[in-house]
Amino acid sequence: MDLQENLKKYAHLIVKAGCNLKKGQEMLISAGLEAAPLVRLVVEEAYSEGAKDVVVAWSDECVTRLHYENSPMECFTNFPEWRAVLENGIAKRGGIILSIMSDDPQAMAGVDPKKLLATSKASHAACKPFFDGMNFGHNVWCIVGAASPAWAKRVFPDCTEEEAVSKLWEAIFHAVRVDTPDPVAAWGAHRRSFEQRRAYLNEKQFDKLVYRNSIGTDITLGMPKNHIWQGGGSETVDGVYFFPNMPTEEIFCTPDRTRTNGTVHSALPLSFQGVLIDDFSLTYKDGRIVSCSAAKGEDTLKEIIATDDGSKMLGECALIPKQSPISEMSVLFYNTLFDENAACHFAIGMGFPECVKGGLEMTTEQLLEAGINDSSAHVDFMLGTPDLSITGVTANGEEVPLFRDGGWAF
Repeated sequence: MDLQENLKKYAHLIVKAGCNLKKGQEMLISAGLEAAPLVRLVVEEAYSEGAKDVVVAWSDECVTRLHYENSPMECFTNFPEWRAVLENGIAKRGGIILSIMSDDPQAMAGVDPKKLLATSKASHAACKPFFDGMNFGHNVWCIVGAASPAWAKRVFPDCTEEEAVSKLWEAIFHAVRVDTPDPVAAWGAHRRSFEQRRAYLNEKQFDKLVYRNSIGTDITLGMPKNHIWQGGGSETVDGVYFFPNMPTEEIFCTPDRTRTNGTVHSALPLSFQGVLIDDFSLTYKDGRIVSCSAAKGEDTLKEIIATDDGSKMLGECALIPKQSPISEMSVLFYNTLFDENAACHFAIGMGFPECVKGGLEMTTEQLLEAGINDSSAHVDFMLGTPDLSITGVTANGEEVPLFRDGGWAF
């Protein structure tokens, strides 16, 4: 593997396809120190494409952990003013928001989950223009991965550190199609591959979806009227097409926040802010979680659910067949960006305005009335198994197979 050559191709792909940068735009990159080689190439590529300014907000997971272990709670309930000025300013000026993830999946294991959730709540309160810019289609945003020694050793524990990093880069490059002759063109074709199934699902306008598998998932999701299935990328309100997640294999929608009933079991571990949550289940009644349990990380799971009123409801349902490239690699990344693209998943919390007709022009109150959930949380977890079945039920009671044995049934 020619690492440097592939990193250059990756950086070009991120800027050109993921971010679709336009001349004169600003870009804010959030990244850990371990991702520096990729970050530098992305910055160089962004300027070569005409970026006006590129700002990198660096982080270090060791320093971050020391902060959580030693600082009082008030430091986490009060978001730093300088960071809010930076993020809100970039959003208001139409800048691109790029996150490059490379942290150890268990970097924050043992940290007080209340501090982790307090940080999330405080950031969403202080940076409302920043988050609204992404949620309501005003800003291009993109999340990608970069291999680091700590993360690589979690994924490939039996390898030497050097071998593990090499294998993780190889897996990342394959997942994002960097190992193709023309990655940008490959993503154009990937985008088009979603269109036929999206059109079918949107034409059907199912009233509800029924999920069942052998590990105990038996849950029904009501769907909002005039819902829209998305996937393959997103578009800003002014028509700029971009890819929020690289990789992406999902076709997704937002369920009606008040009409979820039944129990869902996790199929893969969830890494949340450096804490691993595993073997967990959630039971819903009339849209709300009424009970939960986890073999590992239960306290953190409960803190996520308690984030706010909306974190007790669902904001997303995503369809990914077991035949996806990431699933077929049989690599557990311990990273939601990658693992969610290996299996069908739900998300606790915030729903997507673009998943209901006219949603990007609605107020928060109008979205709630339309069934779209509102929350400062949005936490994906995987439920897809090789035997998962999903059945769509129309308003007149017709049952249509969507998934059988973990793959598309149409």
